[in-house]
Amino acid sequence: MTLDPAMKQFIDVLVANGKPPNFAEIGVAAARETAAMSGALLGTGPAMAREENLTVDGAGVSLPARLYVPDGTPTALLVYFHGGGWVVGTLDGYDATLRRFAKSSGCAILSIDYRMAPEFPFPTPVEDCYAATVWADRNRAALGLAEDLPLVIGGDSAGGNLTAAVAIVARDEGGPAITAQLLIYPATDCDFSRGSYQRFVEKLPLVSSAMYWFWDQYVADPDARSHHLASPLRAQSLEGLPPALLAIAGYDPLRDEGDAYGERLAQSGVPVTTMTWEGLAHGFFQFAEILPPAGLASDEMGAVLRRMLAA
Repeated sequence: MTLDPAMKQFIDVLVANGKPPNFAEIGVAAARETAAMSGALLGTGPAMAREENLTVDGAGVSLPARLYVPDGTPTALLVYFHGGGWVVGTLDGYDATLRRFAKSSGCAILSIDYRMAPEFPFPTPVEDCYAATVWADRNRAALGLAEDLPLVIGGDSAGGNLTAAVAIVARDEGGPAITAQLLIYPATDCDFSRGSYQRFVEKLPLVSSAMYWFWDQYVADPDARSHHLASPLRAQSLEGLPPALLAIAGYDPLRDEGDAYGERLAQSGVPVTTMTWEGLAHGFFQFAEILPPAGLASDEMGAVLRRMLAA
């Protein structure tokens, strides 16, 4: 396994500029400021046929959201939960990324600005994302979309964790009906003893120490982290969940738990398509507009999702 040369050059520039920072040292406010500044450097993405800033229902609150509708007839409505360790991440930081993915997948995308830890720890982000999914399911017409448009949920990293959790809640609560789930290098377990946690400890966009800190913010009590909605890999059953498109990065502390989740889905009878980019690192999806191999990976993912929805 060799890091893609363009990815390596990109990471070398990040490291030379002090990224990733030591989140435990700089704290939550500075981490969010750093993420926001980085998001402004991620490109602009393609123009959409229609876009709109709006609010959706969260768990008893209104949440900011952004709708992207690409040219042509949408293939699905994708409710998207951004990454950022449940602590950082914004609608603007994913703007270019989701524009590109809307174009490649054909999906109308509703990006959700859920409440984040440590102010709103587990289970609030799960509750917000589930409520937003229910809202989207009931409001296609209000979004200017066809009432029968398939509903898809997705997210990257912590957003992939929230996607897996929302799929489980939707199954257990009897709805809404979700056609597919998009899991981009998801956090699925709180077990730090996995091999990938031991291998990827420095000079990457996400290193193991950052995940330790993110988990401390999201679920401060280590014993509570084994709850199946915090660590979906620990759910008693994954049967009956929506078909999954699972994206894996080779250079990623979360690599092993992502692979394990895909294996459990398959063993549970859930159709799962796993796409692995051995030479890319965690975070590549967000770099799609500025890093060519990441852009190719994002476009390939969009094409596969489009085919899944057409099947």
